[in-house]
Amino acid sequence: MTAHIRRLYDHMAWADSRTLNALRAMHAPPLDALRLYGHLLATEHVWLARVEEREPEYPAWPALSLDECAALGARNHSAFALLVETLSAAELQRGVRYRNSKGDEFVNTVEDILMHVALHGAYHRGQVARIVRGEGGAPQGTDYIFHIRERS
Repeated sequence: MTAHIRRLYDHMAWADSRTLNALRAMHAPPLDALRLYGHLLATEHVWLARVEEREPEYPAWPALSLDECAALGARNHSAFALLVETLSAAELQRGVRYRNSKGDEFVNTVEDILMHVALHGAYHRGQVARIVRGEGGAPQGTDYIFHIRERS
């Protein structure tokens, strides 16, 4: 199972980077696209902090510059790469207790959290791509199959 998660997180880092490149290629990234991209990266950070049982440094909806997004993305991807390389089958099933932004308490497994983070990012990268295209920019494809083809 960890090989599957590793592939998802390799894709996530690649797709986040391509989204960053599309925003950087614009004269000025649209604020709504930058806000969504910052949210995507901040929630990766928040979920990682929950899995690591520590307090996150960022809220789910921060106001980040493109350079701050790039730095946060790099930190996230390094930390997730280390996490998925060291996960055991037992660790994937560990329950993580956390409070959401409304203060409600939940418990989910590490595996379910990792799946959520990967899927959440795909959703928001699509929104960013739509905005970039609508503003005359050129979004980069971030589909998983594109990632696999590029690696082959």
